[in-house]
Amino acid sequence: MSLSPSSHSGDPGPASGAPEPQAPAEGASVDPAEIAKFEAMAEAWWDPSGKFRPLHRLNPVRLAYIRDQACRRFGRDAKSLAPLEGLDLLDIGCGGGLLAEPMARMGTRVVGIDASHRNIAIAGLHAQRMGLAIDYRCQTVETLAASGERRFDIVLNMEVIEHVADVEGFLAASVGLLKPGGMMIVATLNRTAKSYALAIVGAEYLLRWLPRGTHDWKRFLRPSELAHLIARAGGQVLALEGVVYNPLTDHWSLSRDLGVNYMALAEATR
Repeated sequence: MSLSPSSHSGDPGPASGAPEPQAPAEGASVDPAEIAKFEAMAEAWWDPSGKFRPLHRLNPVRLAYIRDQACRRFGRDAKSLAPLEGLDLLDIGCGGGLLAEPMARMGTRVVGIDASHRNIAIAGLHAQRMGLAIDYRCQTVETLAASGERRFDIVLNMEVIEHVADVEGFLAASVGLLKPGGMMIVATLNRTAKSYALAIVGAEYLLRWLPRGTHDWKRFLRPSELAHLIARAGGQVLALEGVVYNPLTDHWSLSRDLGVNYMALAEATR
């Protein structure tokens, strides 16, 4: 992922020679059917006009929110060249690396995990082409947490929780990977009539931004449900921010409207 849509110019394009699909990494949160959906689209991760175009367009607002919240929490200057220098960051469900790469450019030491071998292979190859040192692993958050290997200043759960099988266990492992004083950001979709109309009917059937069946509306979480689950996991939600799309400008922005897409800032309480 890049700091702005234009930074994809000159991109070498999708990875070639990616491995054949393998069984996803094991974990209670892994839903093989959900992993298979993204395996099928894996080589399109770095095509800003392809199947992941919505994420490329959404990326600038996500990155700015992560940067600003982290700078506020850790006392950094958001205008500096590498504002998050030296912080440890975990990108859960990293996909092809659309968030991991710009976060590495901001100075963080990034670990990116994904249950899909194919996603990790493509992410690793792209990072190598970009000259970025990112620790990509085909691993689940549960196995990383159970290893006791390390904890992180920043944990990102961006557009992944609606695809996991065991949401409670997934969040417990995620919160458990935070360092004292660390922060987690969760980006997901609200379960409302508006989100069904826009994120399912509009995005998948009318606009065809995403393949049909990419999302299951019943898996979307209301902010109150997410806050409750994070509290059960030993954390607390500090702030909620909506993200809305303007079709006239083809632009995403932050909003008080939590009806479709939203982000939650959380911390560990124990």
